[in-house]
Amino acid sequence: MNRSRKSSRKRMPAIRSGESIDYKNISLLRRFISEQGKILSRRMNRLTSKQQRLLTIAIKRARVLALLPFLNNEN
Repeated sequence: MNRSRKSSRKRMPAIRSGESIDYKNISLLRRFISEQGKILSRRMNRLTSKQQRLLTIAIKRARVLALLPFLNNEN
């Protein structure tokens, strides 16, 4: 009987109350992108589904406007 164990400690929120998800907020968007340039999953980001949708749209807009790279080829 394997039961999943939830941690009893509280986690810090992924997005603080003063931060808004916007394509111009590059420092916020970079936290949710992997080293390869992929958008991280909702579980890894600890976001709600609404926040994840807004984040995905913002990242895609920032990529089109060349504020973020599509791929990270710094290897």
